[in-house]
Amino acid sequence: MTEKTFDVVVIGTGPGGEGAAMQATKLGRSVAVVERYHQLGGGCTHWGTIPSKALRFAIFQATQFFNNKMFRESGLNTIPDFPALRRSASSVIEKQVDMRNSFYERNDVPVMFGEAVFIDANTVEVRDEYGGKRRLHASAFIIASGSRPYRPDDIDFTHPLICDSDTILSLNHTPKSITIYGAGVIGCEYASMFRNLGTKVNLINTRDKLLEFLDDEIIDALSYHLRERGCLIRHNELYSRVQPEDDGVILHLKSGKQIKTDVLFWAAGRTGNTENMGLESLSIQVDKRGYIPTNEHFQTNIPHVYAVGDVVGIPSLASAAYVQGRYAAHHVISGSCDRALVSDIPTGIYTSPEISSLGKTERQLTAEGVPYEVGHSMFKSLARAQITGQTAGMLKILFHRETLQLLGIHCFGANASEIIHIGQAIMSQPGEHNTLRYFVNSTFNYPTMAEAYRVAALNGLNRLF
Repeated sequence: MTEKTFDVVVIGTGPGGEGAAMQATKLGRSVAVVERYHQLGGGCTHWGTIPSKALRFAIFQATQFFNNKMFRESGLNTIPDFPALRRSASSVIEKQVDMRNSFYERNDVPVMFGEAVFIDANTVEVRDEYGGKRRLHASAFIIASGSRPYRPDDIDFTHPLICDSDTILSLNHTPKSITIYGAGVIGCEYASMFRNLGTKVNLINTRDKLLEFLDDEIIDALSYHLRERGCLIRHNELYSRVQPEDDGVILHLKSGKQIKTDVLFWAAGRTGNTENMGLESLSIQVDKRGYIPTNEHFQTNIPHVYAVGDVVGIPSLASAAYVQGRYAAHHVISGSCDRALVSDIPTGIYTSPEISSLGKTERQLTAEGVPYEVGHSMFKSLARAQITGQTAGMLKILFHRETLQLLGIHCFGANASEIIHIGQAIMSQPGEHNTLRYFVNSTFNYPTMAEAYRVAALNGLNRLF
């Protein structure tokens, strides 16, 4: 058995692991990375963010093309099926893997493929699929092993018509109907995608509203647009059992309802990838969903063992995982790090239309007694939106009535995940530099979606007296 010693060992090569490894090596430390899959990139690259967003774009392109009268008259009368659209993502994944390989090669970071198992607080054993074993010693470890879909024991996920967010991408046909159980981010995103393909969608929400962490006005807009597209949303429902059949799946709800569709997509929760890692030998206890508890610096109860990304739970965003990895690496080496790196992380939700938000909601500001005002810009009034035909949506700015400091930014519409960053740049400024007046004192290109900030700022200032 070979043994090597490094300053830092990172477990996982998703966004969290990559951020940690690259930051640690840039700060001059020797780093090794362990990856249990046979390629780099983690779930983000192979099962989650990259393939699902590539699929979403392929569906968008196909439906835009199909709905264009000029092309319909040229003989196009059907949208490509689900497998064909899914294949469009494969080239993106290959490019992402190649790019990530180059990161580790250029920075002389060795990657060990296999399962990482803690032997003691300073040693992990890497066990590959051929029975080989290597031991890595280090003074610090950063666990970034990610998460996977939660699978209740009473549901048969081997049935070809029962899928989760990992297996849905292998669906070999476009279903005529689908039930999505779980109306979180993943459930809402796939509800949008399948509805755009013409599939009948039942979206089952275990709570009383969609995506409760968003601003109420954005929640209302999302609910309206999903329903307007023909998606049936059922709130406050819990399953009692799942009954697979040869021609579909019957979902039995505790309310007594029964819903039969071609496919059941289970999108209710995630589980941290912490099993068989030997954490119990370090007295690191995971919670019931397999997540690793950490402090504000992402340290476990063993101070030199850190955990970042989806394996620690919310916000479960690729962007958050990456900066958490960087933060942990900084903290390992310097003993401290600027909290700004991991605070105020924007949400990016790729429904149709997109959603992105940053900062406080109206609900939060009202509860806190903060004197705020609202500025709106409706996309239907913007020339760029009228030109592109993507007029659904709005930009909403919440700001302090007295200081004009930005308190929250909420965007619903095409390219929301890009638009949010203009406001983020101002909102992150210290003191009086964080001001709504920036948007009225700056010139925006015309026509652009960016000018929504000017419109929203003027709209908000007009409410003051």
